[in-house]
Amino acid sequence: MEKRGLGRGLSALLADANLSNGPEPARPVKAEMSVPVDRLHPNPDQPRKTFTPEALEQLAQSIRQKGVIQPLIVRSSSKADHYEIVAGERRWRAAQLAELHSVPVVIRDFSDVEVLEIAIIENIQREDLNPVEEALAYRQLMERFGHTQEKLAEALSRSRSHIANSIRLLTLPEPVQAMMRKGELSAGHARALITSADPVKLAIQTVQRGLSVRQVEDLVRKPTQPTKARVARDSEKDADTRAIEADISANLGMGVKIDFRGIDGGTVTISFRTLDELDLLCDVLSRIDRKEMMDRL
Repeated sequence: MEKRGLGRGLSALLADANLSNGPEPARPVKAEMSVPVDRLHPNPDQPRKTFTPEALEQLAQSIRQKGVIQPLIVRSSSKADHYEIVAGERRWRAAQLAELHSVPVVIRDFSDVEVLEIAIIENIQREDLNPVEEALAYRQLMERFGHTQEKLAEALSRSRSHIANSIRLLTLPEPVQAMMRKGELSAGHARALITSADPVKLAIQTVQRGLSVRQVEDLVRKPTQPTKARVARDSEKDADTRAIEADISANLGMGVKIDFRGIDGGTVTISFRTLDELDLLCDVLSRIDRKEMMDRL
């Protein structure tokens, strides 16, 4: 693990690498110099090893017409007058297809760890990653570099729930993840499968029958008939307990059940319908100050 907090912060790092606010920064960086393409080389630790020929040719066509609008971010190499690409390898490859002799660059002084971090983020920002690749990238940023979901959401212009729900996709069985990698199953379909008793079986059904996300969600949360014992317990609750259930349910927007066990205490059950509701519930619970709560008790 290489967890550490960058002194200038993740947002500042991305701004320095010209990766803030998605693929088209609000303030394009001005090139410092033009470097021959044969004096540039890719980062050997670049996580992305495969570049789609069709996408590169499309970018090359744009470069033929407009040139390289956004300069590459590079750092000095161990070889004199040569540079290692920090961000912009796709543009470098496409520029060669467009038969450009040189490309605009901005030189930055990044450490090896920062270069890897930027490479991962550039893939998230500028590559058409499948849901599994995107989730793995988020997890690597959190586990290896110690970033929180909140910091990633802020720096990458994503919602925290998007990042949280994306990472949850990695809890699905490998056959389901394989379907996502192949594009057979969307992230929305996969998120609905997370709470399924048999996600693989339902995923196969989803693909074969062409089910919508809403249809999958309905199958996962297919209502079950309450048992006679549960109906009896609910009917025995006093008015105060029912009022508390109603108040909490109204505040959360979710179903709430309270079961007393006499002197042994009891349980509070909160039912959520979607993963977004679960994420909201986790956020609410994480904000509770335990010491303040105990003082009130």
